[in-house]
Amino acid sequence: MRHLISVAALALFPVLATAADGLDWAYPVTPRPEPLDTLVLKQVPGSERAYTQAQIDDAFNPPDWFPDEHPTMPPIVARGEKPAVRACALCHLPSGDGHPESSSLAGLPVSYLMRQLAAFKSGDRTGVRATTMITIAQAISDADALAASEYFASLKPGIWTDVIETETVPKTYVGAGGMRFVAPGDEQEPIGNRIIVLPQNPHLAELRDPHSGFIDYVPTGSIVKGAALMAGGEGKTITCTICHGPNLPGLGEVPSIAGRPATYIFRQLNDMKIGNRKGPWVELMKQVVEKLDDNDMIALSAYLGSLDP
Repeated sequence: MRHLISVAALALFPVLATAADGLDWAYPVTPRPEPLDTLVLKQVPGSERAYTQAQIDDAFNPPDWFPDEHPTMPPIVARGEKPAVRACALCHLPSGDGHPESSSLAGLPVSYLMRQLAAFKSGDRTGVRATTMITIAQAISDADALAASEYFASLKPGIWTDVIETETVPKTYVGAGGMRFVAPGDEQEPIGNRIIVLPQNPHLAELRDPHSGFIDYVPTGSIVKGAALMAGGEGKTITCTICHGPNLPGLGEVPSIAGRPATYIFRQLNDMKIGNRKGPWVELMKQVVEKLDDNDMIALSAYLGSLDP
């Protein structure tokens, strides 16, 4: 298990987003993008490649900083298909580890990935975070959907997030790519009932460096509470290992959940509870989430995120 208890020093950026009563921490709204620089070439450590910020955020040709570290990407993953199907690598990265606004796909079963694309297309997956994927799923061809699913299934998930328990977090704002950054002033605030995700290196996160991950700050005591809930919570829920297997690597079409980013896990649990995810497989999960409140789902997500994938 990966469980860090120290708080790292983080860089500062403008515009605040303070604690809220709702779930804006889990479903951040991406601000209107600023014009992107098309002149200055940028690099990340260890890569000989260079891109402008406009190229880095190009939805139809995002950067591949380390092409030797993964299999050859299918065209749909590397470049997408204009006008509606963005390159999968834009949000999920060539590594499949993803960014906080998306999800980690590396190592998920082909059948599971195909089923999710079908759910976005049919309306079985909805909600504010599903809008982009609904558009993509409705436009992607069956052949490209299969090629993308097979690519991400072939990847091994990495240790992409560190889970840190804390009472307080820096004040933050939502910036480029729907990511959260530290606000100026070095101010702290109670974490409350939230998971606050910050990049380990804000600059490299904006460059979509697949070597630079994220920190999931969670309320103190979350991991122990989440471990108890994973085991059934004395009848409050159902032990995860029944379907996801010992050590939670997944079984058959059931996905692995160990080491997946905590905010992503929370969104899925909450979406299943409130009806934004439907279908016969989700009905099985309804028994898991129906008695869980937000604090329970935060704790369970923190525990799962703290595990090695």
